[in-house]
Amino acid sequence: MLTLFFIAMVGLFAIYATKQSVRMMEPMPARVGNRLQKLWDDFHLGVSEKKYLRAEKALLTILRVDKKNATAYNRLGILYAKQRAYADAIECFEIAQSIEPSPSSLHNLGLIYYETGQYPKALNAFERALALEDGLAARHIAFAKVHEKLNNKKKIVESLERAFHLEPNIQTFNLLVEAYDQHGHEEKAKELRERIEKLKHQQQQTTAKVQQPRKVVM
Repeated sequence: MLTLFFIAMVGLFAIYATKQSVRMMEPMPARVGNRLQKLWDDFHLGVSEKKYLRAEKALLTILRVDKKNATAYNRLGILYAKQRAYADAIECFEIAQSIEPSPSSLHNLGLIYYETGQYPKALNAFERALALEDGLAARHIAFAKVHEKLNNKKKIVESLERAFHLEPNIQTFNLLVEAYDQHGHEEKAKELRERIEKLKHQQQQTTAKVQQPRKVVM
């Protein structure tokens, strides 16, 4: 189950990186620029059609033309992760972050280290990702998962509290309550459950008021 969760998170951060980490390239001749654009199109088409060999070939060709393209290395790492080629994925993410450190490449690197049982390295990668950007609950959840493997109880709770603060949804609520229960914070777990029940009750009352028909004044 954890395997599927973390592979899904790699995919999620591929989308996030596309939106948030656009690499600025120096001006290049139109012929080279057109060729690179065609290769990127081939990559996206290969991924959409699950023709991963085609997508990989496009990225490797891009990297022959532009050897320091961090975005291409990050995408290649994601591609390898999807195919469970973890050693290759790690190499790509490490190269990407050495060229252009970004929270997405460091987070992806941490996910693969976690998946392969290299927990101290995963912890280091997540810490560096959080130092660059700490406003996403998913980063803190992943951080908590590593601390769980290393039996750092205090850090598990702190990370999940931060995740819940950032995104107070059903997933972060369940994870935090479970952590409270497991690590001797019964009172906090009780308070959080009562808080959520109170919010649910308030929402139900608000919904009921909205649904009541208005009186027609003649």
